[in-house]
Amino acid sequence: MRPPADRRRRRLITAAAAAVATAALPLAARAEALARVKERGRLSVAVYHDMPPFHVGGEGIDVMLARALAQHLGVTLSLLPFHAGESMGDDLRNMVWRGHYLGFGPADVMLHVPVDPPLMRATPQVEIFAPYYRERVMIARRLDAVPRMDGLADFGTQRIAVAGQSLAGWLLIGAEGGRYRDQLDTKIADGTEAAHRLRRGEVAGAAGLASELESVLGGASGVAIEPLPLPQMRNGWAVGMAVKRDARDLAQALQAAVEALAASGELAAMFASRNVSWRRP
Repeated sequence: MRPPADRRRRRLITAAAAAVATAALPLAARAEALARVKERGRLSVAVYHDMPPFHVGGEGIDVMLARALAQHLGVTLSLLPFHAGESMGDDLRNMVWRGHYLGFGPADVMLHVPVDPPLMRATPQVEIFAPYYRERVMIARRLDAVPRMDGLADFGTQRIAVAGQSLAGWLLIGAEGGRYRDQLDTKIADGTEAAHRLRRGEVAGAAGLASELESVLGGASGVAIEPLPLPQMRNGWAVGMAVKRDARDLAQALQAAVEALAASGELAAMFASRNVSWRRP
């Protein structure tokens, strides 16, 4: 038996009111996120520990960007450095939407987050946005040792420095069925150390992230830095930032700040100050 028309009408009105209230909750939460930052007078920004050239000892590209973001909002900066976890999902949980089990965090925003659709789907608790750089895996070579490079075979049997526990390391170790494994120096910390080895003449090549290699070798004579000649690394990936899912008004304000910094040339200048070429995402 169908309920009377007036009862059905009341149910529809009640359901509509509930839907409006439910829709309004995220808006209220979003409005509170930016308001809390401004009321506090401080923007808490999570950055990775020891990630040259983005953060080392309280300085670097991400630190400069964090300062500029805080200035754009009219507040001071509270930097929250942290050590990388086992996965990006761990880092987002610890620094963005829950907080670290050691008792610090979460921050208002975390920098250096891959703007990656699978990561976005896997972490619905966060909003990933505002790409500010395109990173790539690259390889540097001494021109006196390797005058041209059409492929990795042009290195012959000469040594290549690359951090074994890095994306560049995994790619080179597995390249062409492991053909180059025996000529790799892998017991190093990161791409900046690989670049320093090349600069000292200890190796013919150095592989790592573009930002790592350029920060050490950018502008050096007798050195070429080129994309790693492997198809899967041709385009690289965009690097952005993340906030809690319900902090979208804060995300919008930070997005506007990044766009303004890019348009004014300030963002490119931050990268140039560390000898890194800014690549638009």
